[in-house]
Amino acid sequence: MVIAVPTEIKTNENRVALTPAGALELKKRGHTVYIQKGAGENSGFPDAEYEEAGAKILATAAECFEKGEMIMKVKEPIEQEYPMIRKDQLVFTYFHFASYEPLTKAMIKSKAVCLAYETVEMPDRSLPLLVPMSEVAGRMAVQEGAKFLEKPMGGRGILLGGVPGVQPAKVLILGGGIVGMQAAKMAAGLGAMVTILDVSLPRMRYLADVMPANVVTMYSNELNIRRLSKTHHLIIGAILIPGAKAPHLITRDMLKEMAPGTVLVDVAVDQGGCFETTKPTTHADPVYVVDGVLHYCVANMPGAVPYTSTVALTNATLPYAIQLADKGWKKACNENNALKLGLNVIDGKVVYQGVADAFGLEYHDVDSFLK
Repeated sequence: MVIAVPTEIKTNENRVALTPAGALELKKRGHTVYIQKGAGENSGFPDAEYEEAGAKILATAAECFEKGEMIMKVKEPIEQEYPMIRKDQLVFTYFHFASYEPLTKAMIKSKAVCLAYETVEMPDRSLPLLVPMSEVAGRMAVQEGAKFLEKPMGGRGILLGGVPGVQPAKVLILGGGIVGMQAAKMAAGLGAMVTILDVSLPRMRYLADVMPANVVTMYSNELNIRRLSKTHHLIIGAILIPGAKAPHLITRDMLKEMAPGTVLVDVAVDQGGCFETTKPTTHADPVYVVDGVLHYCVANMPGAVPYTSTVALTNATLPYAIQLADKGWKKACNENNALKLGLNVIDGKVVYQGVADAFGLEYHDVDSFLK
């Protein structure tokens, strides 16, 4: 198979979809790998390393999309890339369709095969291709939240871990999944008082067993969220419903009851956000203020640490990319149900229920495309 990796062009996106080591593994199996010139530079991987691994360098994105049977990306295609995607081409990337209707309609129009990292799902409901970026984002959420709690950044002027004689900050985490757990580890390690809200009692029992004493769990409901949001200094949104829009757990009216300088970090922004007042921001302009409350809603948080993120992402995606390249997408998805669940759009039809529901589109059974 011919695999092509274009340069990511979304604002402040520094990651690349494949490391030189990943390119070598695909090359060893007889596949052709094309990398756009400079695609790996911002992640610390110069073109020479890809060439040493057996990949070929192409000058433009147009050449990558023209030659590639499988396009590997990190972020969803953006408007200028839409016309380059063609019928029956396999695009393997993060799509987050349910949060952006124009992208969904563009991929339907392209009639490409869209396999989304974020909906590849194991039998235990874990999301192996989302986990590494969730781990990065969860840890970064606390780093960024701690920074914006500083007074010069617009926050309340509170040190996350406090000092002897001064209470530490209170951190509220909505969701006890991968993002929430990693955020709690970081916040607790810095000495903050951490509360995790979740709706799964088994998950809360597990978190209670593994977390340190300065982390407590509570059941997530509107009453608890309203009460706790008034007294906590940093609130991290870590909700994920695979392939669907995130629910709004912090509503606009709740902001008026928060102390000025409270910081909200919405890691769920890629899925529409779990705060009603969420709107995507960038690393260049990461925050805005609503009713005195700072909102940090950067849609590609792991892009700020591209070396770590790129290596972690390739570690997770490469085994699936190899299956797709070795067998073709139909056979690979027939033999691996986790991969099959990653299929979102095929030949102009929506085959993932959460995406169809988000925009009132007709849902088609994915199995009808795998015969």
